[in-house]
Amino acid sequence: MSHQTPRILLVDDEQSIQTLLTYPLRKEGYEVVPALDGQEALDRFREQSFDLVVLDLMLPRVDGFEVCRQLRARSGVPIIMLTAKAEEFDTVLGLELGADDYITKPFSMREFRSRVKAVLRRAEHSRTETIEEEPFEHEGLRIDYSKRVVQMRDAPVRLTHVEFEILAALARSPGRVFSRTQLLERIWGDSAYRDPRTIDVHIRHLREKLEPDPTEPFYLRTMRGAGYFFVDR
Repeated sequence: MSHQTPRILLVDDEQSIQTLLTYPLRKEGYEVVPALDGQEALDRFREQSFDLVVLDLMLPRVDGFEVCRQLRARSGVPIIMLTAKAEEFDTVLGLELGADDYITKPFSMREFRSRVKAVLRRAEHSRTETIEEEPFEHEGLRIDYSKRVVQMRDAPVRLTHVEFEILAALARSPGRVFSRTQLLERIWGDSAYRDPRTIDVHIRHLREKLEPDPTEPFYLRTMRGAGYFFVDR
């Protein structure tokens, strides 16, 4: 980013929510740009660069799902979705479209600040990480860590940012069992305020994209009661 102060696009059609969330963000030193509907969010994103998008799902003109889809098609900017719905459909669809994290309303300001800091911290780490790693290959699966490219039998596999991070964490330590909490901490920097079942959603998506038979996974295995592991070589 060309600017030093993290810039956040805050997308919510309720002025009360805009006011409520803008204050703690600016107090933390962030620059906040508001958008009151989905189309305005897309317009603002074309005009400026952002370090994070906080995106409500229920928006006029263009809903949050479509905004997320369009943003992810053109950028890897971190996205935190806000939803008033607790149904798995909403969170699963948001994560599948490429959202990095989600918060279900109502939430505390402490939780909100924690999520924002964690996502920005992870994004900054990804931008400054310069370690070159040799690509990983096993039984037709190839992971290029440096380029963040995954292939299955030479065919590209499109993964979200979080899916790639989970796969990379498991593949770097074949045979090692990671609990949901350990994966949350590995990906987001902490496990505070996060539903461990979020990991289950991402693992399910990874299996659907990588496994010949997702119901009988070969690469990403489950240790019942303990967590997940990549098949030992």
